[in-house]
Amino acid sequence: MTRLNVTELNVTELNVTDTRCAALFASGLQQSDTLTDDAVAEAMQRTVRRFGVRGCEGRLAQEFGDHPEAALDRMRWVRQLVREMQVASPRPAWNGSQRAA
Repeated sequence: MTRLNVTELNVTELNVTDTRCAALFASGLQQSDTLTDDAVAEAMQRTVRRFGVRGCEGRLAQEFGDHPEAALDRMRWVRQLVREMQVASPRPAWNGSQRAA
């Protein structure tokens, strides 16, 4: 039987959080949009289906290279939104591993 230690669990949790942030960053959602947990989860799923995780990360990196100040502001907002989703629900609607049917 393989046992998962706390460090491995924390790293996995961080990776899922990073994936959520990259997907939300690459999505079309804006701070001015009406944001519900379901709308945010759907935007993340749609964005990952469209670009893949690496594509989301690539868009994030490109935006930081092209417009670092705006990207920094957006990433702050994204991280706050993801953190609020995690606090509101210990099991977010999207866990970062779901696939499109």
